[in-house]
Amino acid sequence: MDISPVCVEDFPRVVEVWEASVRATHLFLKESDIEFFKPLVRDALPHVKDLVCVRDRENQVVGFVGVVENKVEMLFVHPLYRKQGVGRRLLEYAIETLGATKVDVNAQNEQALGFYLRMGFEVEGRSEGDGMGKPFPLLHLRLGNLTEPSGFD
Repeated sequence: MDISPVCVEDFPRVVEVWEASVRATHLFLKESDIEFFKPLVRDALPHVKDLVCVRDRENQVVGFVGVVENKVEMLFVHPLYRKQGVGRRLLEYAIETLGATKVDVNAQNEQALGFYLRMGFEVEGRSEGDGMGKPFPLLHLRLGNLTEPSGFD
């Protein structure tokens, strides 16, 4: 699975992938919440310097990750491509190439939380609301074993 940059022409498809993914995994959101967040996601895309994706055979985006500084700000995979290694590939790239060590996860999104924990992240804190002041608790995760010696001398 090759990683490629997200281009401006990809933005409409990226928003489609975001929405499909959110509808499949963020079951705690109401329709009004999705409609609230959708333009915010669309408007944020040009400002995410490190925004990369995995594409299908037709060159369409099927999953993407955005990293700002050392934090995964967005990682979404189209539901038709879940459980195929797309999310793992994107997160590994974010960690190994983009230097990601942190991510926030909606506490109610058990699938995402389980994924990040399996990928070596650990919960280091909690906020009762999201960054927009909405009542969606966030868990703050950090990649584990960052300060332990590697064992190589």
